[in-house]
Amino acid sequence: MKYTAFAAAVILFSTLAAPSLQAHHSPSAIFDMSKHISVTGTLTRVDWVNPHIVLAMETKGEGGKVEQWKLESNPPSWYKSVGLARADLAKAIGQQITVECVKARDGSLYGYMDKIKLPDGTSYELVNGNEAK
Repeated sequence: MKYTAFAAAVILFSTLAAPSLQAHHSPSAIFDMSKHISVTGTLTRVDWVNPHIVLAMETKGEGGKVEQWKLESNPPSWYKSVGLARADLAKAIGQQITVECVKARDGSLYGYMDKIKLPDGTSYELVNGNEAK
């Protein structure tokens, strides 16, 4: 009886943990950590969700063409620990921000954020968690 309960608990835990383990990845698997770029544009959306916060930005590309960027970073709990709240990003929606990031290996308009500069001039180092003003 004890064995059956233990086996059931292991199976339940494995089933619940699998999606979360599968969703987590090293940034270097998707992003070229040697290709640092700066992207300036209008913040259009903030997805404050686990496992990574995702921002959407509109920028002007070559010839004035509007480009849609997707930028991801650390989880919400990490941002809270360095003093950056969802409200700080939400009030920047519709305004210009600058993000320093590493670009996706596939060349798409997708990046992993290293640093973000908000409209009020405050910037946050997102790699090591130190805030810089």
